[in-house]
Amino acid sequence: MNIRSLTRGDGVVIGAAVVLFIASFLDFYSISGYGSEYSRNAWESLGVGLGTYMGAVIGAVLIVVNRCLPQPRKVAGLDLGAVGTAFAIMATWTLLWTMLDMENADAGAGLILGFIAGLVLSGFAIATPLVPALQAALVPAPKPVAPLPYGAQPQGGYGYPGAQPQQPYGAQPQPGQPFGQPAPQGAPAPQGAPAPQGAPAPQPAAGDFSPFWFAVPVTRPLFAEDGSPNPIAELAPGTWYLAVEQRGAALVAQTQDGRRGVLQDTSGIQRG
Repeated sequence: MNIRSLTRGDGVVIGAAVVLFIASFLDFYSISGYGSEYSRNAWESLGVGLGTYMGAVIGAVLIVVNRCLPQPRKVAGLDLGAVGTAFAIMATWTLLWTMLDMENADAGAGLILGFIAGLVLSGFAIATPLVPALQAALVPAPKPVAPLPYGAQPQGGYGYPGAQPQQPYGAQPQPGQPFGQPAPQGAPAPQGAPAPQGAPAPQPAAGDFSPFWFAVPVTRPLFAEDGSPNPIAELAPGTWYLAVEQRGAALVAQTQDGRRGVLQDTSGIQRG
């Protein structure tokens, strides 16, 4: 799951769901008479607490989870987000008619606040796919990591192993020569040195591969090792990942939570 895929509209949906949950503990209705007042909250009737309030909250959860998944999921052929939106609309419709049909009782703060929150939740769930302003990222993506001079160490970053030369993936410095300095003219290139400019850089042999840390310049998908076309995670700029194996031009990378997958696009990665 990738929380960076959440939008501003999803942020409003999450906020409305929190307000709905709080409203379920407030007075649902109250009855005054004979010198006393009697009130109940939604949880004193499970049909209201679980069926209405929590139905809308579950709908919000389905909307948000569907947004975070690499690809939309379906339930009985229906999009998971559409199912969540239907839950929210049904709960709001129920709260509306409950509030209008009150007889010999007064609508409590929990009912009124719950209806308003449900209305906001349903409205933004419907409007987010249609309004470009609501589709802006809720969590801004980090800026691409700028290349660092030789010997410099990035500040922080997951699992960064320490100050090491920054070099393109596949390039190898010449023995006895500082990284990034060209060989003298006319001098023969030592064994293992990079190919001349314009020639493709040689890839290390499978038996010579050693794990290394790297960062990606832009968000890139990480695919399952079994060749499944569905991504299992996304690699984000500004974070260090561990390359544990090389498969042709692709790398087997490990994420912060220990998941492993294949990074098929290795162009422009920054090696640690």
